Amino acid sequence: MKLITRDTDYAVRILCYLSGKNQRTAVVEMVRELKIPAAFLRRIAQRLSKAGILTSAKGFNGGFTLSAKPRDIRLLDVAEIFQGNFSLNDCLFKRRICPDRKTCFLRRQILDIEKYVLEKFASLTVGDILAGGSIDGQKKNNQDRRE
Repeated sequence: MKLITRDTDYAVRILCYLSGKNQRTAVVEMVRELKIPAAFLRRIAQRLSKAGILTSAKGFNGGFTLSAKPRDIRLLDVAEIFQGNFSLNDCLFKRRICPDRKTCFLRRQILDIEKYVLEKFASLTVGDILAGGSIDGQKKNNQDRRE
């Protein structure tokens, strides 16, 4: 089970990289600096742009910039672009209709874990990652790179 897929990981790396830039950044530069294959990077950046997290410009001076401040970009929103709604509560036995669905102890535990993980992902932002803040909300006294 993966909580964060490769696409989500790459997306977060792209967003952190662009946070340190004050101008459009070309795909070629990001490929070189982040060591992400060009086809993946283009596809991921386009999806982030379509979702409104990045702004893109085509042409000679084209590239990508953040559409929001790093502290306003939640990890949960990024993950949902690439992974859909976060869910751990599929039955382990893959049964379509489970007679124990309402009373299953394991399902209740998994739902509690899912709720906890969602709350943590919802509270964690790109700005927190850049500042080295902890997931429990206790941030260090660093400023966002781009306020």
